[in-house]
Amino acid sequence: MYKIQANQSGTRSIEISDEHLKTIEKYQLFRDLIDSNGYIDEQVLDKLKLNVRSMLEAGTGADKDLLDLCLDIIYHPNMKAFGLKKLVETYEEWQAKQIGEAAEEHVAD
Repeated sequence: MYKIQANQSGTRSIEISDEHLKTIEKYQLFRDLIDSNGYIDEQVLDKLKLNVRSMLEAGTGADKDLLDLCLDIIYHPNMKAFGLKKLVETYEEWQAKQIGEAAEEHVAD
């Protein structure tokens, strides 16, 4: 379980599970989300919400995990651009850890 800071003062946070991160990976929710400038603002968060909403409406493989991600994280009342930035950072760290563990298992075999 991870905890991301949802605002700059650190008074609000959101809990993130491995399942949430796996769902982000499964649906590649961060692919092409952030512009080349790398800046995450409210427009980027709105874009993510629209992308997820269209996936759910289209029924494109939408499952309970995606709904849980929406309810628990993306549409969380504390989720703002700052929180999304921290979520992206947490996801990148988690993904690097997954790749490292997979490489270690491959070497062990």
